Amino acid sequence: MTATKDAFFNPAKMTSQEKIAQTNQTARRIIDEEAIAREKKTERLRQLRMEQQDSEPVVTPVKKKAKK
Repeated sequence: MTATKDAFFNPAKMTSQEKIAQTNQTARRIIDEEAIAREKKTERLRQLRMEQQDSEPVVTPVKKKAKK
């Protein structure tokens, strides 16, 4: 296969509607990927917080006696 200009560049111009659709699709994909990454991070941090709370001993506050 020989590398030609037509293989790398689209000779036909895109209409404005096609450009809008492509931009919209790309933006939505990026937003979805960011949302998935944010949810994974939130779940990971929640799990770490739960493990940390489980490993800490429960400390009950000591009540001081009032002086008479």
